[in-house]
Amino acid sequence: MAAWEENVRKVVPYTPGEQPENPDIIKLNTNENPYPPAPLAAQILKDINSEILRKYPDPGARDLVRALAGRYGLPEEQIFVGVGSDDVLAMSFLTFFQGTKPILFPDITYSFYEVWAKLFGIPYQCQPLDEQFRIRSADYQKDCGGIVIPNPNAPTGLAKDLAEIEQIIACNPGVIVIIDEAYIDFGGVSALSLVPRYDNLLVVQTFSKSRSLAGMRIGYAFGNHKLIKYLNDAKYSFNSYTMNTVSIAMGAASLKDEAYFRETIGKVIATREWTKRELSKLGFVFPDAKGNFIFASHPRCPAKKLFEALKEQGIYVRYFDKPRIDQYLRITIGTDQQMQALMRFLKQYLGENV
Repeated sequence: MAAWEENVRKVVPYTPGEQPENPDIIKLNTNENPYPPAPLAAQILKDINSEILRKYPDPGARDLVRALAGRYGLPEEQIFVGVGSDDVLAMSFLTFFQGTKPILFPDITYSFYEVWAKLFGIPYQCQPLDEQFRIRSADYQKDCGGIVIPNPNAPTGLAKDLAEIEQIIACNPGVIVIIDEAYIDFGGVSALSLVPRYDNLLVVQTFSKSRSLAGMRIGYAFGNHKLIKYLNDAKYSFNSYTMNTVSIAMGAASLKDEAYFRETIGKVIATREWTKRELSKLGFVFPDAKGNFIFASHPRCPAKKLFEALKEQGIYVRYFDKPRIDQYLRITIGTDQQMQALMRFLKQYLGENV
């Protein structure tokens, strides 16, 4: 080891899903929305000119913040925006979890939580999900340095009801409770209505899933005005120009087309429920998915073997080689045609190999 390496911060990074270059791949591995973004948002790309790109973006992303305030009925000072919900969550870890007591989050969940905790030197404890992959509220009603609850959870897809979420928040008035709602538009009830009642609550959402703008990296959070000020202070101390001009404009435009938003969400949910029924017919078991994905296992077919067989056929799903979940595949909901192609292969494969 070179002498300078002794001072390097060494971490095991988050591993994102594969992004294959082949356009013919049926890509069901990264929970992207299969439908285009709202037409008003897409129009922004056609209207780009060099003058827009020449200048720095608005550091406060005010057009986007105003649009979010109008859409969700909160004052602008209670809204924070960042480069995807990953940026918002990372900034929240950095800002709010500075104590010596461990923060709490599930043992089976978005693996970036553990990466951020290690990166920022935050003590943490993973709380085990029960045998049905459910978050146990009692595990989060104890002395701690903060809480992160994904709702719905990923990769399981299970959602907790609002009463249980509120109970966790109410039992922890002395620490920040983050509710990560990346998939809330596909099922479950948002904790947004609780923001005016709890000054320690931060609700984080994203444009990547339900609004089909994963490539533009737009995330946001709702919280007490003090929380938002602390987040902005940290952001401006780190990088004033975190969100680019095109993302700001596309995000604001997307919020204007509520009918299109509802239409595409409805399509994804309908296809998800159809896929559940078809998977059940083939003998798969899975939690009651409330996101835009299904976490499925077949009792007689090893998940890794099936993952590799699907990949050979140009169908990408997500496999996690981790304890308790190494017999499950996370399958993103695609278009009807994509899911039908998946089912045709599964029927053939299982018929020949199981």
